[in-house]
Amino acid sequence: MTEGSSGGLAAATDAEIEAALEHAHVPSLINALVHLTGDLSLIRGDIRPVSQLFGDPQGGVSPEDQAAMRALALQALKAHRDAGCPDLAAPATEVMQEMLHFIIGAELSPDYVEFLTSELKLVNEDPYRVDGFEGIPEAARKDFHVVVVGAGMSGLVNAIRLKQAGISWTIFDKNAGVGGTWFENRYPGCRVDSPNHTYSYSFAPNDWPQHFSQQSVLLDYFDRIASEYELRDNICLDTEVISARYGDDGLWRVAVRGPEGERTVTANAIVTAVGQLNRPKLPDIPGRDDFEGIAFHTGQWEAEHDLKGKRIAVIGTGASAFQTVPEIAPGAESVTIFQRTPPWVAPRAEYHDYIPDGKHWLLNHVPFYGKWFRFWMFWTTSEGLLASVRRDPAWNQTDRSISPANDQLRELLTANVQAMVGDDPELLAKCVPDYPPAGKRMLVDNGHWFRALKRDNVELVTDPIARIVPGGIETESGRRVEADVILYGTGFYASRILFPMKIYGEGGVELREHWGADPRAYLGMVAPGFPNLFFCYGPNTNIVVNGSIIFFSECEVRYIMGCLKLLLTEGKAAMNCRTDVHDAYNEKIDEGNLAMAWGSPNVKSWYKNEHGRVTQNWPGTMLEFWQQSQAPNPDDFVLSGELRAGA
Repeated sequence: MTEGSSGGLAAATDAEIEAALEHAHVPSLINALVHLTGDLSLIRGDIRPVSQLFGDPQGGVSPEDQAAMRALALQALKAHRDAGCPDLAAPATEVMQEMLHFIIGAELSPDYVEFLTSELKLVNEDPYRVDGFEGIPEAARKDFHVVVVGAGMSGLVNAIRLKQAGISWTIFDKNAGVGGTWFENRYPGCRVDSPNHTYSYSFAPNDWPQHFSQQSVLLDYFDRIASEYELRDNICLDTEVISARYGDDGLWRVAVRGPEGERTVTANAIVTAVGQLNRPKLPDIPGRDDFEGIAFHTGQWEAEHDLKGKRIAVIGTGASAFQTVPEIAPGAESVTIFQRTPPWVAPRAEYHDYIPDGKHWLLNHVPFYGKWFRFWMFWTTSEGLLASVRRDPAWNQTDRSISPANDQLRELLTANVQAMVGDDPELLAKCVPDYPPAGKRMLVDNGHWFRALKRDNVELVTDPIARIVPGGIETESGRRVEADVILYGTGFYASRILFPMKIYGEGGVELREHWGADPRAYLGMVAPGFPNLFFCYGPNTNIVVNGSIIFFSECEVRYIMGCLKLLLTEGKAAMNCRTDVHDAYNEKIDEGNLAMAWGSPNVKSWYKNEHGRVTQNWPGTMLEFWQQSQAPNPDDFVLSGELRAGA
């Protein structure tokens, strides 16, 4: 396969190309130049980029070398244009591997090379699609029915893969539209905190307007995906799954409630794609229901209220409050933020920036440049930071940091806070966390939050709340804060995975009653006693510092499709995860999480259940998750029964 340039380069003037190159990410540009010129000396010389999440976005390439590469690229692109923009073949495997090592700035193991080559997708292959379904009779695939719960990011990719495989499917979603979290969360300032060039399906890249796009843009993307892949006819909106019950015949009966009332759907398999953070949690504060003003959770934003000129109390400093406060503060009479624990903030200078026209042009029209740029973003936001949040047993400063690398990260992040609010010692003390970086969710910003905190009409309060009264909030010190509006940025019922659905497996055992406050699954996707039930974004599949959740979802769906293929190929009704396999896996998960910053015993967060066990997070590398989700091992399951039609 080849990649050529569209009419954009063919019609571009010398001046337009030169202007666009001023916006180039030079390490990606150098690899693109190898494609254009075949000159391997470009990646064998003195220029050696350094992959880093924070710091120089050009990977340490000097200004002089940047200018030289841009000049060389101008000549190469002009020559390519003048030659009629011929197709360019992907390089030989060994050359591509050398290019990988160059842009990352390190030699990698063969396993990593295989993984990253797959993710790079230079020749537009689809590494997450499971092939071989065409060898299964079409009638068998159509008679096999899958219910998918949720039409968000994971639900839609499930539907796409099921459709490609020719398997019958239906999505049920309680909302009035697709998009999941991007449909539900509409608070001011809501945006993604993973770089958008990695927060998109591997098979459906997008020309994003910003580096970290806003909620409406993300919703448009998923809405467009539903239309372009012709999924809507099989999506039932405004329809909530109430319960699901597994029968002796190997089929699931799924009770749903929609506009026409309740009904029951029969399915061979169920995939839950509901996310972990979709049921807002209100704090148990005395007097909460006595407040006489406007009050609502940021996850259930009530846009009909005009907040201008209001006295606003914000409870919590998590992601939604963090993004909302800077947007509402300029128009408010006052904003009082009640903070229990400050977040660590990862500095990204481009967080609110629009992508310049020149960068758009490069991404869309320079052969292979867009692929290398996405790969650079994928790598720098994946494994690069993981070593900094892993515990060093010899390190004794366990309250504030867990390793020398974690302590260095702490110093870097603290310096960023000092640069923003260091002229206000009282505010600075409130903004520097006393727990290790990545112990809780790390937020991303370019100073927007800290600038809001320094406004004259904004106050950050760390005095604990004692009670809510009709006219506002009282703190434990006896202070009373008058408020017209209370915004609850207080998170979600994260450990109540699949709440409030009732799912009854073998013997009528209800899943969440079986789990209690301790949800567990094998690979985060299957649980013993619940045949043909698969989870996306299930227990211990949340990410903290490495990667995009879309990457994890695509890996999960690949695995699930492999399970369905196994069932259809073998003609079996059910596959049930072995208990010993499940238990051994979770022992490794627990051991891994105890070695990470978020497993620190002195840190309380929504990552942990009431007993202190980390129920949410994946403690390994992206490579490890990619490897374990390649395909199901039949030995991990008990296959039984004769396959029946479930539609």
